[in-house]
Amino acid sequence: MGFQPPAALLLRLFLLQGILRLLWGDLAFIPPFIRMSGPAVSASLVGDTEGVTVSLAVLQDEAGILPIPTCGVLNNETEDWSMTVIPGAKVLEVTVRWKRSLDWCSSNETDSFSESPCILQTLLVSASHNSSCSAHLLIQVEIYANSSLTHNASENVTVIPNQVYQPLGPCPCNLTAGACDVRCCCDQECSSNLTTLFRRSCFTGVFGGDVNPPFDQLCSAGTTTRGVPDWFPFLCVQSPLANTPFLGYFYHGAVFPKQDSSFEVYVDTDAKDFADFGYKQGDPIMTVKKAYFTIPQVSLAGQCMQNAPVAFLHNFDVKCITNLELYQERDGIINAKIKNVALGGIVTPKVIYEEATDLDKFITNTETPLNNGSAPRIVNVEEHYIFKWNNNTISEINVKIIRAEINAHQKGIMTQRFVVKFLSYNSGNEEELSGNPGYQLGKPVRALNTNRMNNVTTLHLWQLAGRGLCTSATFKPILFGENVLSGCLLEVRINENCTQLRENAVERLDSLIQATHVAMRGNSNYADLSDGWLEIIRVDAPDPGADPLASSVNGMCLDIPAHLSIRILISDAGAVEGITQQEILGVETRFSSVNWQYQCGLTCEHKADLLPISASVQFIKIPAQLPHPLTRFQINYTEYDCNRNEVCWPQLLYPWTQYYQGELHSQCVAKGLLLLLFLTLALFLSNPWTRICKAHS
Repeated sequence: MGFQPPAALLLRLFLLQGILRLLWGDLAFIPPFIRMSGPAVSASLVGDTEGVTVSLAVLQDEAGILPIPTCGVLNNETEDWSMTVIPGAKVLEVTVRWKRSLDWCSSNETDSFSESPCILQTLLVSASHNSSCSAHLLIQVEIYANSSLTHNASENVTVIPNQVYQPLGPCPCNLTAGACDVRCCCDQECSSNLTTLFRRSCFTGVFGGDVNPPFDQLCSAGTTTRGVPDWFPFLCVQSPLANTPFLGYFYHGAVFPKQDSSFEVYVDTDAKDFADFGYKQGDPIMTVKKAYFTIPQVSLAGQCMQNAPVAFLHNFDVKCITNLELYQERDGIINAKIKNVALGGIVTPKVIYEEATDLDKFITNTETPLNNGSAPRIVNVEEHYIFKWNNNTISEINVKIIRAEINAHQKGIMTQRFVVKFLSYNSGNEEELSGNPGYQLGKPVRALNTNRMNNVTTLHLWQLAGRGLCTSATFKPILFGENVLSGCLLEVRINENCTQLRENAVERLDSLIQATHVAMRGNSNYADLSDGWLEIIRVDAPDPGADPLASSVNGMCLDIPAHLSIRILISDAGAVEGITQQEILGVETRFSSVNWQYQCGLTCEHKADLLPISASVQFIKIPAQLPHPLTRFQINYTEYDCNRNEVCWPQLLYPWTQYYQGELHSQCVAKGLLLLLFLTLALFLSNPWTRICKAHS
């Protein structure tokens, strides 16, 4: 068994010594050992550094001879090395540097890549106090000739190739400039002799340079891919690899400009002006200054984007939460000019203003300071945009802004609402259809109230905010096909009048159904009551004046209406171009009552209790017509029943039957005749048919 090299043995001793000294609070180098591969390294000497001297020495690692450190002699440099010491608070920063230029390595090496290090030495840094050694730092120097530090990086600007014609990252594993990266076979800086050393261990996949693989239709790809069909050689493409439709894994093809904080976000000068070619659905609306027309919108992460572009034919209704201390009014709404080539070039929005009536719905957690004589400021709480469109152009823009006047130094949280609607240019009103003719899922249920002049309305549910009280709750429309449950809380005191409580609960629940009729279809005419309007059936409507005798006790009330159930019957009414049309057959409302009792803790305090009231919506789908009775064949021969077996022979020609509604019947017949023609041609051109013809001739 041979002895260990002296440097390795000395390293083990210094590591053990450094750990023990650090635990005892004596002088110690952190770290006690450094493997050096560059021109400079640093370490820290911690402990009581007052009166400590640091020396540097080069160890001669001779076999069988353990070098003895010299302490007490101040030596800050050698022939090739220098050392600097920077004092600090109970710490000394020690830096060791190579005095010569690293180009000396490349000048002494004939090959650009050498397997042995250019500089291989062992340095010892010693810290002594009163001529006695206190701590040691061992530095193992291994510097290679191909180190990236020996090559100065070019200061020229990197030229990024056109991503459409050349992949942006042809060799991702090429990480070192001017040097060969081991196992990177696509690195052009590796010589052929060096590449043979790691040819069998090259990086694979995208990191190894496979950024431009052959496309599947290439004939050469069939020789390396398993599972290639037999007809592949007949339909494959002979083409060079340079002529490939694959643009690379790193191709993105889009450049996003930096967004500005103003109302209009100026885009890059090379951005495509969609208004010149007419808008398509989803295209951003442009202004005459070649900028996006922006309105605040909510992102997928729930954040409010202040400068989000408005997409053509994309409706939205969002709410943004803003701190009044950070609120800044957006400019440019009145002066914004939309580019429209087809109608003379410019469309200017028509803006009208309204004053907000109830600020508590928009501003919460308010802190109004004392009046200091400063002028009030105006904030926008709601903005409604209506775009009139004609084909692929915008013909008119109407804007309604609801403003509120607040104190200039008022604090609180403000909820802003932004609504965008796109309507056809020939629409007589701003009412949006819920379908044509049947209802669409997610559209509001259309309603009508014949007891008032402005009879257009809809069915509502509560949308809570803050503590969930009914006094601060807002309304949201009932959407077709969505079963929803919502509610709010009523504040009730121990001496509450039961009759007044019933009236209050009924009033809150009735506020959700301020309608007498609902539309049977999504396009029913509001002006014609006979155009598919159904009267709402109200069941078990409570009598608020009825007061049972038992409810005279304080803190207890009987038969309090606390739940409103809305049941809507729907059914399929046919199909238009293969799309199923749904309609409403009836609407029923029903109240449910509960017995309320004041909940006391250890003592009944004079504070309000909370009574929850709720409303639920349930869509019940019923068959449009009674199902046909089973035939004797379906009863006796169950193996031919399509609902019980995987193989359905009666539906072999299903695309040509009346039950298939995926596309028009005429298209199905045309495609079937075309398929029959191909089968006939294949039959005539087949080998058996040719033999029959030759036999007859």
